[in-house]
Amino acid sequence: MAAKSMKDLLVEELRDIYDAEKQALKVYPKLQKAVQNDQLKQAFQKHREETEGQIERLKQCFEHLEQRPRAKHCDAMEGLIEEVTSLMDEGLPAELQDAAILAHAQKMEHYEIAAYGTVHAYAEACGLTDVAKLLDETLAEEKRTDELLNKIATGDVNRKAMQAAA
Repeated sequence: MAAKSMKDLLVEELRDIYDAEKQALKVYPKLQKAVQNDQLKQAFQKHREETEGQIERLKQCFEHLEQRPRAKHCDAMEGLIEEVTSLMDEGLPAELQDAAILAHAQKMEHYEIAAYGTVHAYAEACGLTDVAKLLDETLAEEKRTDELLNKIATGDVNRKAMQAAA
């Protein structure tokens, strides 16, 4: 559907991020299983649970917009997931694999932050304060997850990867 208004554009972008979240939800258990670092495993588990809530909030957004929750295939998330899953097949040493998977997970988070920032701005522009509030809640979660992943990377994972490569 070609967008004819800002609200149409908002709905299209919500459908895209709805699909992105559903794709991400499927890959988190694989990422969790593929890493050795306990903090990283816990972060993936926590974010998987948050993602389930984010999908529910997206459904609420569709309700506010009087739209049926429907996904539009997200090529960007598909590409990010293809990158990280192919990485898991490379046979990297555990410490390097943890660092690489963590970096790819952050790429996924950065995409989601950009997407939620966009739909939040669209909702505000349309005067849809209830929708904007729901999206802002998810945007804050995505930012916190990115900060946590960065803390794990700089505090432990990258150091161990450097030591393993030495």
